[in-house]
Amino acid sequence: MRPRYKRKLRKLRLPLEWFGIALAFLSFSFLTRRGLLRACDFVSAIMYFFDRRGRSYAMENLCIMYGRVPRGAELIVRRSYRNMARTVGYAFWTCFRARRRAASAGLMDKTAKDFLARYRQAVTVSGHIGCWEILSQLAYLEGHSMMSVAKDIGSKGMTRLLMRARRSIGQEIVHADGAFRRLFAGIKEGRSLGLLVDQPVDPRDGGMWVRFFGRPVPVSAAPAFFAAKGRLPVLVAWSRTLKDGRWRCELIEAYGPDEAKDVWRTTQRCLGALERVIRRHPSCWVLNYRYFRKRFTPADFTKLKEREAAAAGVLI
Repeated sequence: MRPRYKRKLRKLRLPLEWFGIALAFLSFSFLTRRGLLRACDFVSAIMYFFDRRGRSYAMENLCIMYGRVPRGAELIVRRSYRNMARTVGYAFWTCFRARRRAASAGLMDKTAKDFLARYRQAVTVSGHIGCWEILSQLAYLEGHSMMSVAKDIGSKGMTRLLMRARRSIGQEIVHADGAFRRLFAGIKEGRSLGLLVDQPVDPRDGGMWVRFFGRPVPVSAAPAFFAAKGRLPVLVAWSRTLKDGRWRCELIEAYGPDEAKDVWRTTQRCLGALERVIRRHPSCWVLNYRYFRKRFTPADFTKLKEREAAAAGVLI
């Protein structure tokens, strides 16, 4: 399709997008929690049916994870769409009564609570697994002044609305473009950071090559960088889906301030911790995303091998 036709189509589509955003905002915000889950499950079934490309990406990701298409792959992908729809729906739902709704929809296990109580400032790290929207909210309810980063999602209207939803509980949300300075100022002000680390980031934008499911992938080094600069501990966590539709935040791994000094090693450890959980719970991960699309150069691969050898204490 030619660029000018794409621009025209985008202009024609904009009113429909705004209508859909407004409908989701009004509909989801006033539902009960159970009603929200039912509505999201219905939306996810529609998404799964029409998103042919996304289903293809999901199967590719499962093959990378397990070396083959696992048994029950279709059901895994369907549940992945359901989890994603519930997470986005939850973001709309918490535009109103955010604190009360976050407290009713999520809980934090004792290990994570104890860690956050011990360190009044920390860098919390997760991925697009479980309900990633609720993690920083629960940390905020535990008394941490939280800062998170948001990327563009869909149209500008969708992005603004989701950022409004994420700010509704009291945490500060900064846009990904130009976030570095604000995050750096935030840790100096005593704020904790809540960051996601499982999507590719170009090395020119601060990405660092690590291994994820055995594949070289450039991901954000921001969590490890800010932990090292601020001498802060790192908490790797995720939100497990419970049978009643709520989520429980669980600690996967934690690193003290001294352990988080090595930026590459900490970044690799965070990805490794998330990888272990994703292998056990693949349907909780956003599978219809191209995580492994970035191609590395021979120089990138050589540098990665050198870092791996140094971390293992091997001279090459």
